[in-house]
Amino acid sequence: MTASPAPRLALLVEDLPASSDWLQQVLQDTFKGIQVHPAASLAAARGWLSEHQPDLALVDLGLPDGSGIDLIRELASRHPGCHVIVSSIYSDDLHLFPALRAGAQGYLLKDQPKEKLIAALRGIAGGEPPLSPVIAQRLLRVFGTDQTSATSGGEAPLSPRERETLILIAKGYKLPDVAEQLGITRNTAAGFIKAVYRKLNVNSRAEATLEAARLGLVSTQL
Repeated sequence: MTASPAPRLALLVEDLPASSDWLQQVLQDTFKGIQVHPAASLAAARGWLSEHQPDLALVDLGLPDGSGIDLIRELASRHPGCHVIVSSIYSDDLHLFPALRAGAQGYLLKDQPKEKLIAALRGIAGGEPPLSPVIAQRLLRVFGTDQTSATSGGEAPLSPRERETLILIAKGYKLPDVAEQLGITRNTAAGFIKAVYRKLNVNSRAEATLEAARLGLVSTQL
């Protein structure tokens, strides 16, 4: 990878004021002296881009007037020198791969601790694509040599985060503990638990534990 100079001008596309303020602080803590322009919609972002050339764009995917993927495509085409990075709460394939195909050069999950986001963004200077660990693991699973499914019998494969959630459930962790262990909010943890139960077609912790043992994720003595 070729090293890049630290970005000096950034576009932050985020419609939630609290998230926008937090991400702006993340960017300023990562790149000293950077100027960050917040935009709460596609229209606002496009209006600003008509007169500016950012070095970095941090783009949410769900915006009030459309999809951030459309803006990513435009940035990749009209601003080729800009590092375009997704900031999202979604780690599923339906969001990840369209964003990458549109031209995103990184994909960060907003539910990560601040220090992890800063570390990922600092990789830009070394020519490293900023990827949350869950996203990097997902890409390795898809494009790596090991294409085995996390489950058998045609069941939907569990994502790396869902596998971690299943292991914690099987070990007896409750919702608050799962959230703490994974470093995520309770709402996000509840979503992972729901997805695990749905994909494994189970309805209780006991059934989930048996499935975890069947998949070899935990000892059968648990």
